[in-house]
Amino acid sequence: MGNFFTSLFSSKKKEEPENNIPQKDQKNFDILKYDGVRAQKLGRLPYAIKCYTEALKIQDDFETMNYLSTAYTMADQTEKALEIVDRMIEIEPEHTNTLLSRVNIFFMLDKYTEAIQDCSRIIELEPENFLAYYFRGKGKFTKKDYLNAIADLTKAIALKEEFTDAYLLRAETLLAMHQPSEALPDIEKIIELVPEDEAAYLLRGRIHEEMNDTEAANKDYQQVLELNPFNEEAYLLSGSLLIHQQKYEEAIEFFNEAIEIKPEFAKAYSERGKAKNLKGDKEGAFEDLKKSIELNPEGEEAKKFNGQHTNFDNMYKGGIF
Repeated sequence: MGNFFTSLFSSKKKEEPENNIPQKDQKNFDILKYDGVRAQKLGRLPYAIKCYTEALKIQDDFETMNYLSTAYTMADQTEKALEIVDRMIEIEPEHTNTLLSRVNIFFMLDKYTEAIQDCSRIIELEPENFLAYYFRGKGKFTKKDYLNAIADLTKAIALKEEFTDAYLLRAETLLAMHQPSEALPDIEKIIELVPEDEAAYLLRGRIHEEMNDTEAANKDYQQVLELNPFNEEAYLLSGSLLIHQQKYEEAIEFFNEAIEIKPEFAKAYSERGKAKNLKGDKEGAFEDLKKSIELNPEGEEAKKFNGQHTNFDNMYKGGIF
C-alpha cells in the first residue's frame, strides 16, 4: 500500500516568491520553516509543529502548510490537520494532491460521505486519477454500497493494472456480497504480483472458509505465519477455525504457542479462554478472560465484561465468549 500513498501529503506547488515581506522577516520565516523540516525528520513533532505555526504567522506559504498538516497527522491531531488542509484548498481549490490529502484525513475521521465527495471532485479535475477511484470505492465499501464500490475499484484497476490495493479491496467487497468464487481471482492476481503479500493470504483464507474449504483456509493462515510469525490476525483466524471445527484442545495448544511468541497478545488469551470454556474448563477460561482485559482494558472483552464479573455464569449467559 505504501508507494501509492507516499505522495498524498506532497504538494506540486512551488514555493512562491517572497511576497514583498521585509528581508528580516523572510530570514526568520526560512529559519523556522527549515528548523521544522529538520525536527520532523528527527521525529520531534511538537517542535516541528511549533516552528511551522510560527513561520505561518510571518507569511502564508502553501508548502509550509503542507508540512504542518503532515506533522499534525503524524501526531494524531487529525482535526487540526484538517483545518490546515481546508485552508490550502481555499488557496488552491483545484490542487488534486491536497484534495487527496483531505480524503485521507476524512477516512481517519470516519467522514466517508465527505471523502466520496472530494474523490468525485478530483475525478472531475483528473478523470485518469486512479487513486481517486480507489478511495471513492473504499468510501462506498464502508457505506456498504458494494455494487458502486466494485465499479470504482474496477475503474482504478483499468487505469493502473498492477494496483494490488484495488484488487484486495474488490475481493473484500465481493466476499462481503457472499461471492467468494468471484473474489478468488483478484486474490490470485495479487499473489502473482506480490507472492509474499500477507493480507492477500489472509483474505484468501477467509474466502476459502466462505467456500467451506477449511483445509485450504488453514493452509493460507499457516502461510502467513511462515511469512510473519508475529501476525496476530493469522493466529486469530487459524485458532478460530479450530474452535469452529470443535478441535478445542488443538485450539488451546495453538494459542499457547501464540502467547509464547507474543506474551502481550490480549486477544489470544480471550480466544484461548473461549476454547477452554467450550471444553468445560470455566476456571481456566475466566483466568484467560481476566488476563485479556488486564492487557487491553479498552478492548472488546472489557466492554462486554462491564460489571458482569461478579457472577461468572451470568458472564457466559451474557455472551462474553
